[in-house]
Amino acid sequence: MTPTGDRPDGPADPAAAPVPDHVALARRFGTPAYVYDLDEVARSLRELRSSLPTGTRVYYSLKANPLPALVAALVTAGCHTEITSSGELDVALAAGADPAHCLYTGPGKTTDALGHCLDRGVRFFSVESGTDLRRLDTVAAGRGVAVDCLVRVNGAAAGGSGLRMTGTASQFGVDLADVPALLDTAARCHAVTVRGAHFFPITNAATEDALVAELCGSIRTAAWLRERGLPLEVLDIGGGFAAPYARPGPPVGYPKLADALTAELDERVAGWRDGGPRLAVETGRYLVGTSGTLLTTVLDVKESHGRRFAVLDAGINHLGGLSGLRRLLPTSAQPVQAVAKEADDVGVDLAGPLCTPLDMLGHGLALPGISPGDVLAIPNVGAYGLSASLLGFLSHPVPTEVVVAGGRVVSASRIELRREHVPVVD
Repeated sequence: MTPTGDRPDGPADPAAAPVPDHVALARRFGTPAYVYDLDEVARSLRELRSSLPTGTRVYYSLKANPLPALVAALVTAGCHTEITSSGELDVALAAGADPAHCLYTGPGKTTDALGHCLDRGVRFFSVESGTDLRRLDTVAAGRGVAVDCLVRVNGAAAGGSGLRMTGTASQFGVDLADVPALLDTAARCHAVTVRGAHFFPITNAATEDALVAELCGSIRTAAWLRERGLPLEVLDIGGGFAAPYARPGPPVGYPKLADALTAELDERVAGWRDGGPRLAVETGRYLVGTSGTLLTTVLDVKESHGRRFAVLDAGINHLGGLSGLRRLLPTSAQPVQAVAKEADDVGVDLAGPLCTPLDMLGHGLALPGISPGDVLAIPNVGAYGLSASLLGFLSHPVPTEVVVAGGRVVSASRIELRREHVPVVD
């Protein structure tokens, strides 16, 4: 196994850190409340770095969780940031990120968002089409600044199981056959220089073998494009690193990954060991997913047509509301208090407080003795939890977000949703 990436020292080993007292936190801050453990974030980052080839740059994807305290912890530990909006950039900068270490990605960049990022020092972008490239060039040239970009490539699918991002008809990236035309467009740009390739073929890969297949496939595609004229100073092979969601379970390990990627790079990409190209990965779910727990109180327990419901003060407005993303599994949420179900036990369905039958978090769970006032803890929701939920629906209060380290609270905050009037021009 090859050693670790950008920061081989990494954060201190958190294995012996105290476990947060969820009952005490629920009493102190009320529920619903999200609790994030920075010691678990540190552990996840160490685990990821140990699974990657030497020198790999790690980008934290703010889309997974933009909570400033989490972003700051990862930035302090040496992560760069991957952003997809001006709002995410503002969070990254407030958390101490260097704008020169931000990579701005996404298929729908607006002129205003590009200007916002350029004005704050971002100089590294992933472009997803000829239009995207020309828009970036126009905005950058208008400000008299030079910027670098990666070409996001919609490469061939390697067949791994998970949510497919490329390898099929997609709004993401440039189809392999269209890359030469994009490079021709880049040659006519005044402010943008292509520096490499960006891939993100899959997210939340089901197995290590699936992830290895996808990432090695991206390396082969990058090598093929390099032979045909694509500059390759940076090779971002994306992510796909998995983590359990809303149910107990350990984080995924990748004992074979570093050796597999190293062998593929040695065979296909000359110069990578000397930084030409620099290898990069990006992930949000893996770094923060297992750090988060949602605390929720049982408001009512009732029977209806042979089914038993526990009504909670948290629902799809607080967890997994955007299940249409297909990266969220709210109907399979399982609190840590659940036990093995007996054969004749119909179990308990977990319902939220919203006025829709779709507000369900879990089904058929064995929760013996559950009663109003109980506090349940839903684990592994540090990624795609609160910020991926329907916060504005029915105008319930937004949960408090509590950050702990070493078993002690280091910050607590709450998002506010407010209406701001804009000028009306006739």
